Amino acid sequence: MIATLKKLFGVGPAVDLGALIANGATIVDVRTSGEYASGHIKGSLNIPLAALGSQMSKLKKDKPVITCCASGMRSSSAKAMLKSNGFTEVHNGGSWYNLKKFEK
Repeated sequence: MIATLKKLFGVGPAVDLGALIANGATIVDVRTSGEYASGHIKGSLNIPLAALGSQMSKLKKDKPVITCCASGMRSSSAKAMLKSNGFTEVHNGGSWYNLKKFEK
């Protein structure tokens, strides 16, 4: 049961998100454009979750991707969508506000 929950929510071994960001990982904020406009991480891409399926071509499959949203739920869904479409290194960054500490 716990393993299933961890897999569902993308929880696993700790990943150094700061190092990934420093090395050029793409941050994809899947909140709505209105939410994004109210605050976001500089340099992040805003691709609302509802539009992710049609806008995946904006992302490179061979480059690390970190998804984020308001709480981590939509970014978890986004991670699953990207993984099921051939993206190999995708990480759920959770809340955009928690990732803000890594902002350049």
